[in-house]
Amino acid sequence: MPAGSTSVDAARPHAAAVAVAGLVALAVAMGIGRFAFTPIMPMMEADSGLTLRAAGWLAAANYLGYFLGALCAARLSLAQAVRGGLLLIAVVTFAMGVTDAFALQLVLRLAAGVASAWVLVHVSAWSLGRLLALGRSDANGVVYAGVGAGVALAGLVVMATMQLRWDADRTWRLFGVLSLAVTLALWRAFAGASPAPPAAVATVRPRVRWSGDHWRLLWCYGALGIGYIIPATYLPDMAHRYITDPLVFGLAWPVFGVTSALSTWIAARWLARVNDRRLWAICYVLMAAGDALPALWTDFAAVLVAALLVGSTYMVVTMQGLREARRVAGTSATAFIAVMTAGFALGQVVGPLIVSAVASVPHGFAAALIGSALVVLAAAVSLWRSAERTPGAP
Repeated sequence: MPAGSTSVDAARPHAAAVAVAGLVALAVAMGIGRFAFTPIMPMMEADSGLTLRAAGWLAAANYLGYFLGALCAARLSLAQAVRGGLLLIAVVTFAMGVTDAFALQLVLRLAAGVASAWVLVHVSAWSLGRLLALGRSDANGVVYAGVGAGVALAGLVVMATMQLRWDADRTWRLFGVLSLAVTLALWRAFAGASPAPPAAVATVRPRVRWSGDHWRLLWCYGALGIGYIIPATYLPDMAHRYITDPLVFGLAWPVFGVTSALSTWIAARWLARVNDRRLWAICYVLMAAGDALPALWTDFAAVLVAALLVGSTYMVVTMQGLREARRVAGTSATAFIAVMTAGFALGQVVGPLIVSAVASVPHGFAAALIGSALVVLAAAVSLWRSAERTPGAP
């Protein structure tokens, strides 16, 4: 054994520590920074008369921030992005509970989106690289289960605060405090850590060398933003149209999160041998069905089935898409993941803006759902065809 190899191995985080740190960071960044607004939306409608159009603008501000954050994420170190991003999420989330000024709320949601992108891009690059080096790529599913776990926990917390008859402001402040507590617990885990093992850092190229396959992955991953964002933003609100009991309509969001968390674990454990692009395409077909169902079947059951279909696929697509990005981009993986995330974020900005534009048109919301289903079906066709001629894919 070469001298010093024992100390180098000892300095590398254990795979379980990497997976858990990634899981918890993504749970805060996505479950709270991105999606806490979704289950709180019905509370804001009841407390302050938030309209569907205004809700669409708040959602779009967050997604625009996510787009901007993805564009600049590659310029930050891992410690800056993850520590700074989690801390910013805690501050702006708490601030949502102390202001009723809509313009300021737009700024706060935009800032939360920026921070969420920083965390996702760097935690993804860091965890994928570390787990690959440790021979534990199967643990990727644990990392990405953090998004679903955060979504589910956020939904359960909101259900509890509804039962306690808290208002939206108090719930926002609670999420801010919880975010800060988790950030402090993770502070040392991301202290000065590099996005990949030291040997790989020296060869990282900041620029992406574009090919036709790079562009294909970019647009197909961008389709995810449009395909999942309308259900992901409006599921509890859709459920609230049919059921008034928060213990019932509030289940839509935890169901979305739990199926999301389980899906990444199942995909990483039992579907690892399936071609990444074919699995991605199959997920898109299921997602399209979840998008279209509430438009065609106006019932609470349709909303729950949509939560199952979209919730069980969107994080598998995220995991498969970023795996493909890392495989295709090689040493420029962090930069390409940032670009992919930006494309995805741009797609999700479009969804809520479309809903806001058609909110007052008869059947406009249903048309937006059908449109998002068609987008992901087109991406599914492209992915399935490219799987036939993609070298090196599993």
